[in-house]
Amino acid sequence: MSYDREKIEQLVKPPKGIRLPRIDFVGHRKWYYAFSGTLLVIALIVSLVFGVKIDIKFTGGTIATYSYTGTIDEDDFEKTVEEVTGKEVSVSGAKDLMTGENNFTVNFSEAIALDVEEQTAMNQAIDEAYPDNKIEVVTVSSVSPTMGLDFLLKCIVAVAFASVVMVIYVGLRFRKIGGMSAGVCALVALIHDLCMVYATFVIFRMPLDDNFMSIMLVILGYSINDTIIIYDRVRENEQLYGNKLTPSEMVNLSTNQSLSRSLHTSATTIFSMVVVLIMALTNGVDSIVTFTLPLIIGLISGTYSTLCIACPTWVGWLQHKAKKAR
Repeated sequence: MSYDREKIEQLVKPPKGIRLPRIDFVGHRKWYYAFSGTLLVIALIVSLVFGVKIDIKFTGGTIATYSYTGTIDEDDFEKTVEEVTGKEVSVSGAKDLMTGENNFTVNFSEAIALDVEEQTAMNQAIDEAYPDNKIEVVTVSSVSPTMGLDFLLKCIVAVAFASVVMVIYVGLRFRKIGGMSAGVCALVALIHDLCMVYATFVIFRMPLDDNFMSIMLVILGYSINDTIIIYDRVRENEQLYGNKLTPSEMVNLSTNQSLSRSLHTSATTIFSMVVVLIMALTNGVDSIVTFTLPLIIGLISGTYSTLCIACPTWVGWLQHKAKKAR
């Protein structure tokens, strides 16, 4: 039995007026693994069937945004750009809710970066084709494939380095309770959270960009902090109760004692991000939407993985180690 409620209640007496939760996190870990595995399989299927969108910051390419007045046919504008550049493009129209201007976004299908002369020629041709529409260049993002790949590799190295440092930190801080095994299980939970952020980008068809890497680093720090708090409570309880509790009972007790704090902290953070997301959706600020939505999912996943993945997995590790020793 992973959580003997009567034994815990006799041994641990919470302050008067406080009721200790009785959730058996360790005993239900297979259900948590099945739930997370299902979500990851769905993300994998979506990736294989519909592909993964990658921003030009990583692949290289050019995206140009133009503002205009009056009315311009989207197909005609696309043909004009293709004739000038000799390259296949896709054009999407939208209205900037902040300025009220009509915009066209030109995406080049090939991973190429237009040089200054090509951009100038394209802008002049568009001005000549639509002299009465006051077309102005809003932004032009042009990245070479080599620079894009280099930026992607640096981002991956940053995430990997942060993960390794966190495992080492957990291993050193909790070395008296099997720190390295705790660190590795915390890393499993972190990888779970990063996969959930990736799944959000894939399922909602958002391109992987610098926002994606920023969210990865934010979630790494947030999720490991939650896990460390429970590990710290485990260390305290081990000093108080020693061999009176099994590893399963110790982790379940510590997790239930930290549950209220974890949920309240996460709820406060998530609520503030939801407000930002609603404001971004209302005002059509896509760059903020593609940051806050995956971040919200990552925060939820971070809380879930701490309670249901990291600590139960650690108990499984300890049980396997003890069984092997016997």
